[in-house]
Order: sequence, then structure tokens, then C-alpha cells
Amino acid sequence: MSAGGFNRLPNGSVVVALTLPRPGPSNTKVRILVHAANRARALTRLRNLGLRAVYLRGNAEPPTPDEITAVLHHPDGLLWRAAPQSRSELWHPIRTLLRPAS
Repeated sequence: MSAGGFNRLPNGSVVVALTLPRPGPSNTKVRILVHAANRARALTRLRNLGLRAVYLRGNAEPPTPDEITAVLHHPDGLLWRAAPQSRSELWHPIRTLLRPAS
């Protein structure tokens, strides 16, 4: 079960934040941020990347102002970092999470 939430921006778009199990064999969790036109499109963007069982139920953990700023300033609008968040870890592009292990 994923925990997450969303925040509607003044221009009508949304930022969705989800805490999900990390893809692959590890048992860690990651916090994923998605910027999209609406919640459905944000979840579709994640599903198209291979994260099939992604659902947003409720608004228990909405994105913080720092998370919103981070995703709005990224050209792809998709970021992640390990959860629980440490101050020393920076946000990573989503492609680094989903690439096959070498």
C-alpha cells in the first residue's frame, strides 16, 4: 500500500507525492514526486514507466513546499529519493531508479 498525497497549484496542475517500495529486490522505500495536469495523468505517467500498481487513496502525505519546488524546477517533472528522507540526499531523476542494475 502506498502512502501519498497531492497539492493543486494555482495554475490548475497538481504535484503528486507517493511513498512506494523501491523496484527490485531491496526492501527500502522511495518518495516519488510527479508534476502533471491532474492526478489521473500523474498516476498514468508512473504506470507508463512500469510502476503498475500505483494508486492514490486519500491525501495523508501531501508534498511539502520543498518537494513542490524541487519537482517544478526539474525538466521531466518526475523525481525520487529514499524514504525516510535524509537532508544529505538530493533528488534523483526517475530514470536512475528504473534503469536495470548493471
